Amino acid sequence: MTQHVVSTKTLVKSTIFATIIAAVVFVCFILPAEYNIDPTHIGHRLGLTALAHHDDELTDTGLSSVATEQGQEVIEVIVPAGKGIEYKFQMGRHDKMTYEWLTNGEPLYFDLHGEPEGDTTGYFESYAIATLAEMKGSFTAPFDGSHGWYWKNTSNQPVAIQLIVGGQYTVIGLKQ
Repeated sequence: MTQHVVSTKTLVKSTIFATIIAAVVFVCFILPAEYNIDPTHIGHRLGLTALAHHDDELTDTGLSSVATEQGQEVIEVIVPAGKGIEYKFQMGRHDKMTYEWLTNGEPLYFDLHGEPEGDTTGYFESYAIATLAEMKGSFTAPFDGSHGWYWKNTSNQPVAIQLIVGGQYTVIGLKQ
């Protein structure tokens, strides 16, 4: 009986290759299916993002009709063609928010961020930046202040956003 001995160099190459494959699978398949985060848009093309919305029913407008849980609210926001808007919530340090937002199918550039209360320097901290048509998640405010989204619509048509939120916050609304 002969034993096959694998060199350290081969083991390192195999480990690196397996790690790369795992990262690709995570970004392309697991994130879209489980968390509705689809930076490559492959999950949307394969229908995996629908798995993250298994409780939703689509209406004829393409917006999701969601039976909200107690303490959640649904907010409709319109982003004008070629414009950007901010929608904010006042939150205390360590307050938690769950959210889901989706458009009528048109992807929007967004920046989920917070601005510390009382800061006059213009500082803000971004939590997520991408271009997507929908996103679902939660976050914990790292500081007292306003937290929310900046959405930019680069299309030539207004885009409707359905924003479903729950948690510890006070609505500020559209920031002027």
